[in-house]
Amino acid sequence: MSQKLVVIVGPTGAGKTRLSLELAERVGGEVVSADSQQVYIGMDIGTGKVGAAERARVPHHVLDVVRPDEEMTAARFIELADAAIRDVWARGKHAIVCGGTGLYVRALLLGLFEGPPASPELRAELVKQELGALYDELARVDPAIAAKIDRHDQKRIVRALEVFRLTGEPMSAHQARHDHRTLPKRYEARLVGLAPERDALYAAIDARVDQMIADGLEREVAALREAGYQPPLRSQQAIGYAELHEVADGTVERARAIELIKRNSRHYARRQLSWYRPDPSISWHAGPAAVDQDELGRYLAGR
Repeated sequence: MSQKLVVIVGPTGAGKTRLSLELAERVGGEVVSADSQQVYIGMDIGTGKVGAAERARVPHHVLDVVRPDEEMTAARFIELADAAIRDVWARGKHAIVCGGTGLYVRALLLGLFEGPPASPELRAELVKQELGALYDELARVDPAIAAKIDRHDQKRIVRALEVFRLTGEPMSAHQARHDHRTLPKRYEARLVGLAPERDALYAAIDARVDQMIADGLEREVAALREAGYQPPLRSQQAIGYAELHEVADGTVERARAIELIKRNSRHYARRQLSWYRPDPSISWHAGPAAVDQDELGRYLAGR
């Protein structure tokens, strides 16, 4: 069997899950998730994780692998994804990678960017500072990276500033040397991007948030709180969770929180697109229906 990957990328709400399920059923494949939030146990509704019915249709991997208070890194993702892909291939199936976390996809295909070692002293200095000020500094010294990072993601903001201060170069410059044109690929892969027209994408995101609320996202957050999982845990700063924790804390009204989830999801979609757009190896489509799945099947089969 040909050992190739199809990798489905794009912003939240674009239809990646639908395409991955349809393609997997068509070609006899299994899905390897590349989503940094779907790794957490107990975070199902707000992350858009496939449910039992979808998993019965198509086996999924790299879901529910850590507790919400455990650290998840790109290096750990590579380890888990590599093992899943080997297992899928060993059973004569095709592996389809699907997810919106650009860092995970990049790491899987190209390996990790080897930046300078961490400086505990510098990190201690940075984390003491107000997060908004740190993000503003990053936007000044490395706007390309700042555009890809959520302004609440302390870990990535601190790391990007650490790289800049230790090397005198922005992280984007280091990553420019660590790209698909100069590095050997870890896998042979066909990258398929989904990018609906903006108004359609935003409408889909808003409807998706409404459905998550209807499906019980507030109950999910309440259960996480009861289990002791609350901010500042990184997992609980994810979109949908952070806002509803604020409702539970009494600092934000429920209706406002739902609007914030929609707004923040739209902003996240823009950051996802800004991450993927520079990669010319991605073939872009307006939605799942526009993708030639027969052609992808032929590619996976080595024909």
